[in-house]
Amino acid sequence: PKVTGVLPVALERATRVVQALLPAGKEYVALMHLHGEVPEDKIRAVMKEFEGEIIQRPPLRSAVKRRLRTRKVYYIDIIEIEGKDVLFRVGVEAGTYIRSLIHHIGLALGVGAHMAELRRTRSGPFKEDETLVTLHDLIDAYYFWKEDGIEEYFRRAIQPMEKAIEHLPKVWIRDSAVAAVTYGADLAVPGIVKLHKGIKPGDLVAIMTLKDELVALGKAKMNTQEMFTKTKGIAVDVEKVFMPRDWYPKMW
Repeated sequence: PKVTGVLPVALERATRVVQALLPAGKEYVALMHLHGEVPEDKIRAVMKEFEGEIIQRPPLRSAVKRRLRTRKVYYIDIIEIEGKDVLFRVGVEAGTYIRSLIHHIGLALGVGAHMAELRRTRSGPFKEDETLVTLHDLIDAYYFWKEDGIEEYFRRAIQPMEKAIEHLPKVWIRDSAVAAVTYGADLAVPGIVKLHKGIKPGDLVAIMTLKDELVALGKAKMNTQEMFTKTKGIAVDVEKVFMPRDWYPKMW
């Protein structure tokens, strides 16, 4: 079936930030075709039962091992029911297979079903109505920049790397701490200026400059309260550095 919609594409240094999108939620609009007649109230009731945690096995044609795994369905909103066709919007945890979800809904309804069409309307912070750019848009933007020196359309078509980590909790650091992190040091508590609430040990966090530039990604070693109150210790175990060295002066 035809599959369309949002697909984030990373360029140059930003390719390394794609990892941060993997745990981000996704939203789809899907067209399910039932293999038999089912009353509308039963369709609505059964589909509601699939919200929450579900168990799936990846399909035969997939890039991961075919073992049972738990995934979360955040919501299922039915848009329209017409005969055997059901159009619905669904928000899911990354790694959820909509084709398999529809197959199991069909089994639960007792008639079977298959996915007739699918459109991804959101992938993490990238949304269809805000950031979707077609290849034709990109070609036009390049033409305006190349021929007329107009950057506006290019800047709208190509988002900054920081857009890809909007969904992550963040820690902002002093200018004097930036160079040390870019040279491989883990982030110590004294370098922190401000941070998001709700950070827990093990969370993937983005380390930012005070100008909201992405410095690195890492795993939190402390919770928010500990980072805020302690005077020493490693707060974030840095895993991947994005900012080039020497953009900020060394302070050691």
